[in-house]
Amino acid sequence: MSQGVTTILLLIGSNTFMTIAWYGHLRFKDIALLKHSGIMTAVLISWGIAFLEYCLMVPANKLGSNINGGPFNMWQLKLIQEVISISVFVIFTLLVFKTETLKWNHVIGFFFLFVAVYFFFRK
Repeated sequence: MSQGVTTILLLIGSNTFMTIAWYGHLRFKDIALLKHSGIMTAVLISWGIAFLEYCLMVPANKLGSNINGGPFNMWQLKLIQEVISISVFVIFTLLVFKTETLKWNHVIGFFFLFVAVYFFFRK
């Protein structure tokens, strides 16, 4: 598997963990064991999940960066991460928080993100 594909897969995994760490605690009210937990419980659980995110994000950046022989410059690597982060967030929100909907202005915003990707990768 190429360094670029491996980098992207690691970024997808890391952003999945980070999205769960950032927003998963909002569903604690639906889990009997965590229903009455406080903010410190949410923070500690989120830190544990974020540790897993770092275990994937750091290798992704190390492997993907052209500083270490990878295929992406720093600008490209960061933009890839942001597009993946937002994509994972959209999927997570639509699946986990069924009260949220994807609207036309969101789609237009994503279009402009992909335009940004084009310009970041343009030679």
